[in-house]
Amino acid sequence: MSVAERVPFPAVVLPVSALLLAVAGWWALTVALALPPFLLPSPAAVAARLAGNPDLYLANAVETLHKILVGGAVGIAVGFSLALVVWAVPVLKRAIYPYLVAARVLPKIAVAPIFLIYFGVGFETAILFVAVIVFFPVVVGTAAGLDRTPEAHLDLLRSVDADPVRTFLAVRLPHALPDVFAGVKQSVTLAVVGAVVAEWILSNDGLGSLILVASENVQVDVMLAALAVLLSIGLLLYGGVALCYRAVAWD
Repeated sequence: MSVAERVPFPAVVLPVSALLLAVAGWWALTVALALPPFLLPSPAAVAARLAGNPDLYLANAVETLHKILVGGAVGIAVGFSLALVVWAVPVLKRAIYPYLVAARVLPKIAVAPIFLIYFGVGFETAILFVAVIVFFPVVVGTAAGLDRTPEAHLDLLRSVDADPVRTFLAVRLPHALPDVFAGVKQSVTLAVVGAVVAEWILSNDGLGSLILVASENVQVDVMLAALAVLLSIGLLLYGGVALCYRAVAWD
């Protein structure tokens, strides 16, 4: 069965319908209340802003996407690797796992000024900030998922003297995939947020910087156009992760 066949039809149609209804409600609100453009521009005005200067949004979107992909890849790789170590060494898990869980509730924007002090501004600092934000959901989700393997499956493999590597690849990792991908899905959405915050504080390019400049000049249509591009990036990345999971998950 292909990935397209495994995606339920309502899972595509219903979100698209909800988006269209939201845009229609937005348009009706601007017409019914006769809102001035500087307060809430219409969807047509935002679309015109996008169509009028596509190179501006494309260039900034590429910069933001670059930070998301590089920082996200680093954070996911480090988080997955640490989760393997934490799971394989029980003493280490008991020592640091509670702190990893607790760190998830820490407002990540609060550490951005610390990055600014120690690392300055620039692309590398923004990448590091995104990686730190992405790291925690992956390490916590993966470590939890590796402990969800049914004991009956492990006993069966022990009965045939399966080696630890084969046991891990054949049983533990497949059973952990739902938790691993749940962490990756959280990380993808957080990576978008982290890239924008990094562009507010630690960098001077990308969609986050464009939104900041537009807010200072009260250009609401520019802000909403940039937000629309950000939303598209976030949805595409999240959808890509979801499709990857459907491709590798057990039926």
